[in-house]
Amino acid sequence: MDNRPILYSFRRCPYAIRARLAIYSAGIQVELREVLLREKAPKFLETSESKTVPCLQTKDTILDESLEIMIWALNINDPENWLEESESSLDLITTCDGPFKKALDRTKYPNRYPEEDAQENRMHASKFLNLLESELKPCLFGEKLRLADMAILPFVRQFAHIDFDWFSSQPWPKVAIWLENFKTSEMFSSVMKKYSKWEENDPVALFP
Repeated sequence: MDNRPILYSFRRCPYAIRARLAIYSAGIQVELREVLLREKAPKFLETSESKTVPCLQTKDTILDESLEIMIWALNINDPENWLEESESSLDLITTCDGPFKKALDRTKYPNRYPEEDAQENRMHASKFLNLLESELKPCLFGEKLRLADMAILPFVRQFAHIDFDWFSSQPWPKVAIWLENFKTSEMFSSVMKKYSKWEENDPVALFP
């Protein structure tokens, strides 16, 4: 490989979305390899210890966690100061990636968890949205988006679109505006560009 990092990604995966957001913000160009989750490329399976996206391969290391990839990119270049509140961000991100994501999955994919009650899990997930509603001003740490916002928003988007009518009827006006501003942003549009499934010997696809 040349010196350009390789990012194994999947367009709709919220973990991969947040990795791409940080790479985009940092202005780092990577080779993007779109992984089809039901038909993972052998090269990806060789590279990723976790066998999940995102996975970033540089000339020096392999990063297999989305938050690690975000921090890696922003440590190289952080023009929007996303890392300014990074220590304070960690509790919110940990809650997002733990209890909220667990409840989100059991709400979104009830057939995968037949022993779980989807409505009960939706209520569990809602506790995190209540917390976010109380924290937003209009972003989580003031007027500007930081690491926590960009790490959490892809998951809030995923939860909202399980049943958007229900989501829109909830008492979360600040969350709704925060999410809508994210979804209609140029950055989000740029990181959601469609790529064909990557296969060995394909031409290099660059992101951004």
